[in-house]
Amino acid sequence: MPRKLRIRAAGKPAVVIHRSAIQRDRVVYIAVANKPSKYPHGRSRIVYIGTTKAGASRIAASAAGKARELLGLHGVTHLEFHVLSCLPRQKVQTWRKMERGLLLCFRERLGEIPKCNRQGKRMKWRDELKYFTEARLRSIVERYS
Repeated sequence: MPRKLRIRAAGKPAVVIHRSAIQRDRVVYIAVANKPSKYPHGRSRIVYIGTTKAGASRIAASAAGKARELLGLHGVTHLEFHVLSCLPRQKVQTWRKMERGLLLCFRERLGEIPKCNRQGKRMKWRDELKYFTEARLRSIVERYS
């Protein structure tokens, strides 16, 4: 008779979802690695900035979909996904404005967009500063870097 298979349980949870992730559907999320990545003007732990209309379910799907790419970066063993939201305005997709503002601030500070972002390489400021202060966008980039 063959030997019984042994079950191994990971010591840490694979995904942790906090209440803040489900309070709003339209949010921006930032993937933060355990190790800083090199950029032309410095280092940052931010490896991805994304947006979603579907809330926590999209963040979990994005984490699963990008896991190979993000965890494939040298020295990265785990990722944290942080959720950012803001109050809505009529006829304005404020979560998209926030994502653009964060990508632009990140690029200005570090010389290029986060490692795993595809869009934003040639992005220019539009009306993002009409909705968010540059200092606040910069402070968020600094906080997670």
